[in-house]
Amino acid sequence: MHSDSKVQAVRSLDRINLRLAAETLGEIGKACDGRPGNISRNTWIAEAIQEKLTREQLTGVLQINEQRAHG
Repeated sequence: MHSDSKVQAVRSLDRINLRLAAETLGEIGKACDGRPGNISRNTWIAEAIQEKLTREQLTGVLQINEQRAHG
């Protein structure tokens, strides 16, 4: 990857501050350590957020389908 494209990729991301309990960070660290390869806490958290969003979207679709079936 060229350094210019890497800078553009970083610029397309938004930064946030996230406060978590020490115990939660510890559990995330254990989960990262348990995965093959070297995974950062940031990557793990981003994956967890994406999984949650996907579940919520699926739940929303299921609820809409159920409403249509009973509507």
